[in-house]
Order: sequence, then C-alpha cells, then structure tokens
Amino acid sequence: MRNRFRRPISACTLVFTLSMPVSGFGWGSEGHRMINRLAAQTLPVEVPAFLRSDAAVSEVEYLGPEPDRWRSHGEPELSAAQAPEHFLDMEPADALGPLPRKRLDFEAEVFAHGERPEKIGLQPWETLEVWQRLKAALREYRRMAADKTANPNDLRAVEQAAIFYAGWLGHYVGDGSQPLHTTVNYDGWALKDNPKGFSTEHGIHWRFEGPFVAANIHEADVAKDMTAPKAISGDIFDSYVAYLRHSATLVDAVYAFDKAGAFANGGTAESRAFTDERLAAGASELRDLIYTAWEESGKPVADRY
Repeated sequence: MRNRFRRPISACTLVFTLSMPVSGFGWGSEGHRMINRLAAQTLPVEVPAFLRSDAAVSEVEYLGPEPDRWRSHGEPELSAAQAPEHFLDMEPADALGPLPRKRLDFEAEVFAHGERPEKIGLQPWETLEVWQRLKAALREYRRMAADKTANPNDLRAVEQAAIFYAGWLGHYVGDGSQPLHTTVNYDGWALKDNPKGFSTEHGIHWRFEGPFVAANIHEADVAKDMTAPKAISGDIFDSYVAYLRHSATLVDAVYAFDKAGAFANGGTAESRAFTDERLAAGASELRDLIYTAWEESGKPVADRY
C-alpha cells in the first residue's frame, strides 16, 4: 500500500518544493484584518459581550496577520516550525487516503511514505488545535463567571486569552478561504498536466491576495456576501476539511482570472466579486467557529484525572 502512493506524492512534493517562494502570506495584512474584523463584528448576541466589545473587535482584527509576523528571518526556528500550518496541499495529502483527525497520526502516515509533513502542510490540524484552545478558554470563562468568589483579575485574564485565541484562529481560517493555500499549484502551475495553459511563473499568489485586495476590495461588499451566523453541527475537523475542499475547487478559477489579466489594476467586476466571496467565506467560517466554540464550551467534559 505504501509503495502505491509513494511515486505520486514524491512527484507533487518535489514540484511544490522547487516552485514555492521563500515568503508567501495568505491575503496580505488587509485581507486578514478584514476577515477577522467582520467575523468579530457579526458574532451573535449569544456570545459573551466581552468578545463582541469594540476593544475585542479591534484586537481580533489586529491579530489577523499575527502568524505572518512570525515568518521572519529573525526567528528562523519559529518561522520554519509554523510555516506548514498555513496550507494543505490536497493533491499529495489525498494520495495518502482519508485525513486522520490527529496531527501526529497524519505526520506518522506521511513519514511512513518517505515524505515530510512540512512539504504537504498542516493547516487543518493547526486550525483545530487553536479552536480547541479557544473552546477551553471559554469553558474556563464560564466557570469563573459563575463563581462569585473568583478573582476579577483572573476573569479579565481569561477573557483576554479567549480574544487572543479567536484572533489567532482567524489567520488560519482566512488562509483556508484562499484557494492557493490548498494546492501544489501555490504560486505558478506546478503539475505536469496543464491543459488550460495556466501560467507557470511565480507571482500569481501575491498578485491575487495582496495588491489586488488592498486596491479593490471593500469591506461593505464583502459583508454583503457573508452567510447568516450558525453553530456548526457535527465534527469540527470534518466540517473544516470540507471548507478547505471547497476552496480547492476554485484553484482553476484563480488561474483563469489571472490568465485574463483580471487581477491587474482594477481587475474586472467578476474578479472583484470572486474575491469578495472568498473573503466573506473566511469571515463567515471564523464567526461560526467562534460561536461554536462558545456553544461547545458549555458542555460537560470528563475530569482530566
């Protein structure tokens, strides 16, 4: 079984390694801040007021680009360790079979095939783990808020922790709405098969998510495309992977727009609408994950000991 998958995974991984630019940031600062701000501003009233306050919205917004601030040559170990958490290349990942829920199980499967996880990506596992941090902080908030003897400083501290986790979570959710974070065709078409003649040159990734977003995308337009708030039902990991898979279906659309020059200057009405929808998808998913973390934090859990 292992040998069956080794060749295609190696081929995809090699192409990706050779084509991946040294730096690549999901959505740029403007896009990440917009996603986080819209998510925080549209949380339903069931979510505690401290997470919906103006101060919380401002902090969650600021934290949108935070993990990209960790991608500096000044902190090489941190940069290397967290770089794979921004993407998942579906082509080699799917060659391994169903994605396991736990990060270490996925890493073990990748190593067993002679590959390295950092070449395929760890996006959904990092997202799940940060979401669980948020849920744990909200569970502690519930406990303290109900305890009349709780130290008020501790209550403020757990509120601050939850705000941080919500903002941190937003970065990965935002990355997941950008189709080029789900494919080996990350920054120039890398697969050998290229029947539509898409560009193999570097530059499409930043051209789409950086200057085009900053110059042409407006928050009011993105907000109109957001879905109604909802708590996510079923398994969070499976739901999030489905979100990534939907993004992956739009990779060809990104390349087609780029081939037509629709990410240059003002672009086109269609390319702007496409980008509005992708940012709205990220903001909606983040809002719903925060809401779901609050709802789930109220459920009893077994003792740790």
